[in-house]
Amino acid sequence: MTPPPADAAFVAAVADVNGLYRAAPQLAARGERVVSSDELTGVQALERAYPGLPLAPGKVERREFEYIRHGTTTFILSRDVATGEVVAPSCGPTRTEADFLAHVRGVVASDPAATRWHFVLDNLNTHQSEALVRYVAALADDDAEDLGAKGAVGILASQASRAAFLRDPSHRIVFHYTPKHSSWLNQIEIWLSILTRKLLTRGSFTSPEDLQAKVLAFIAYDNRTMAKPFKWTYQGKALAA
Repeated sequence: MTPPPADAAFVAAVADVNGLYRAAPQLAARGERVVSSDELTGVQALERAYPGLPLAPGKVERREFEYIRHGTTTFILSRDVATGEVVAPSCGPTRTEADFLAHVRGVVASDPAATRWHFVLDNLNTHQSEALVRYVAALADDDAEDLGAKGAVGILASQASRAAFLRDPSHRIVFHYTPKHSSWLNQIEIWLSILTRKLLTRGSFTSPEDLQAKVLAFIAYDNRTMAKPFKWTYQGKALAA
């Protein structure tokens, strides 16, 4: 079977993200923070219709299969690559451009002394938005720069031009994007799977507010007791059959 042709953009993006993960401890020592960010959307607040049955000698824990729907909520989360802690978690009914910008602002505000922030993200349009460009430009004192107009000209013209601006390593906030169809390269996905297995799958939630409170409590507990950096072993080499 003929292997697919090499994709230079994929290789460059993988090298960038892998290099950032390896350098995170050294960057932290000089005041730069590396965080891995993503959204968990449409999380259902499901209440079990009847209590589950606990473990007993010779019997596994049993869970009621009927449930009551109480709506959904969205979480926007960022995890510090060097420490393993989740920073300034956000939750609410939507994941709009404004929601993600508010989350980024919250993360940055959590450590005013940080000299630079590096965000690892996928290529969702809200991660390459006009609002983010204007925010980063303001922090970089680039207000006088002509950003152009969205859908027309300049930096704001297209998603690609906005992403190029947001990648600029000279900014105080730098965005690093995983290759398309490669969200597995984003470390926050590992942590989200932990959250799903340990809390969401078997939980019972009486409302979206109850769901949010329990997730935030889990994050606080995880930060206090279990947070540690992942041992990242992927080197960017192509998988071979």
